[in-house]
Amino acid sequence: MTFRKTEARNGYLFAMPWFIGFGLFLAYPIIASVYFSFTEYSVLKPPIWVGTENYETLFADEVFWKTLGNTLFFAALYVPLATLLAFGLALLLNSKVRFMAVYRTVFFMPSLVPVVSLVILWMWLFNGEHGLINNALGWVGITGPGWLTDTAWSKPAIVFMSLWGVGNAMVIYLAGLQEVPQQLYEAADLDGATPWQKTKSVTIPLVSPVILFNVVMGIIGSLQIFTQPYVMSEDGSPSRSIYFYSMYLFDNAFKYHKMGYASAMAWIMFLVIFLLTLVALKFAEKRVHYEGG
Repeated sequence: MTFRKTEARNGYLFAMPWFIGFGLFLAYPIIASVYFSFTEYSVLKPPIWVGTENYETLFADEVFWKTLGNTLFFAALYVPLATLLAFGLALLLNSKVRFMAVYRTVFFMPSLVPVVSLVILWMWLFNGEHGLINNALGWVGITGPGWLTDTAWSKPAIVFMSLWGVGNAMVIYLAGLQEVPQQLYEAADLDGATPWQKTKSVTIPLVSPVILFNVVMGIIGSLQIFTQPYVMSEDGSPSRSIYFYSMYLFDNAFKYHKMGYASAMAWIMFLVIFLLTLVALKFAEKRVHYEGG
């Protein structure tokens, strides 16, 4: 018994740095933000309890609804496209051809580029007058749009730019594809299955847990987009078409010093992410196949 107590004590002592870090940097900020969301708090002065006033003001705030709509629209475009692109690249890179390691490195490297540098590069590519994309379209007789000056194209431009970094998801898909038993493909070949039939009936069901994971992470990440639009246009121009939820939250917290209001916004976004994640999990109940299930 004494040995077990000593072993338990030593285990807690070794884990203590994690418990302290968790309490100071995660648990306390979460609890504090719940409290601040019910207060008027400017950071510079003590918080004043206002009850649900912040939440009531939010639902009457036109900018809140504008940024929430922009963010949901971006996520609705980005998540399906990123899933298809990352999975398609993983299928191609799972082939057995020469120099495959080189190809995998080339497709993964863009995801390692610092985001700010990447945004500056894409701002040049999207330039309506001198950008490479519009110049290339002009060579084939197409007049390119004003990507970052046209409200109809500004959000698609952000989506195209974000797709540049699907390398992380691609690597996860690739790892899942390499776990698919080869004998299943051999059996499908004996049955005369086409490549599409093998992908539909063998590959997708067996990597469906990986697809679900990447979709959920894509939802969470896309709803928190901040750096790319903020570097492109701090105020979300044109006409706040790329003014996203996290940008408005950041402005309220650190520009307008309305930390209580920003905390309420953070919890609204948590609920949105939580509900969309539940929808994804519910949708996947009969479509995701786990090993041994």
